Amino acid sequence: MSQNLTHVDETGLPSMVDVGGREATRREATAQATVILPPEVGALAKDGEIFAPKGPVFATAIVAGTQAVKRTSDLIPFCHPLPVEKIRIRCVLEKGTAVIFCTVACTARTGVEMEALTGASVAALTVYDMCKALSLGMEIREVKLLEKT
Repeated sequence: MSQNLTHVDETGLPSMVDVGGREATRREATAQATVILPPEVGALAKDGEIFAPKGPVFATAIVAGTQAVKRTSDLIPFCHPLPVEKIRIRCVLEKGTAVIFCTVACTARTGVEMEALTGASVAALTVYDMCKALSLGMEIREVKLLEKT
């Protein structure tokens, strides 16, 4: 069975993939997370930012998502630590929905899609945390990979 699984060694135990023989190339990935906001949260929006009692929601989410990208290999057991060269997190408010985009790039031997997904996820969790005193009616949805090259 382990012959068909990429993260299981010949003895059937979990194992990190050996990427040592791969050529380092420029890699980029973009992920998205969506947070459905109830009206009482959306009402606090001004100029593309939500100002909750804890502070600026999107600005805080950008910082948290950036930190998460850098810590992905600490959180996901088989992710290789990567020399991240670019992190761009954007939070867009669209009709009561916060749409978070996280783009990550580096030159490495493996892709950065897990870093992009982690950054978008933690940014979404931060939006929830920053606004939970206002409403528990938020929903985090559609964490997905949009693109990887």
